[in-house]
Amino acid sequence: MTTFDNREQGFEKKFAMDEESEFKATARRNRLLGEWAAGLMGLETVAEYARAVVKSDFEQPGDEDVLRKVFGDLKGAGVAVSEGDVRMKMDELLAQAREQLKSGN
Repeated sequence: MTTFDNREQGFEKKFAMDEESEFKATARRNRLLGEWAAGLMGLETVAEYARAVVKSDFEQPGDEDVLRKVFGDLKGAGVAVSEGDVRMKMDELLAQAREQLKSGN
């Protein structure tokens, strides 16, 4: 095996690890977002709602499906929050989730 092959394999492994880390961070962000939204709506089934938010991410690629679910549920529950507020919370929680995964929490 050549040095080039070794280097290529190293890049492929790093890419796979980065993708896995990002998947985990996004799933954690969605759980945290679900917990936050459940709190705003006053739901007693926080964990159940958080799982529903995580599952909603598998409907379509990207974050729009999660945003649509959470914003729609908040709006339907009469919570005064804008779509921009939910997007900002998603960004904030993604950074928090990445940090938690880095620190091993």
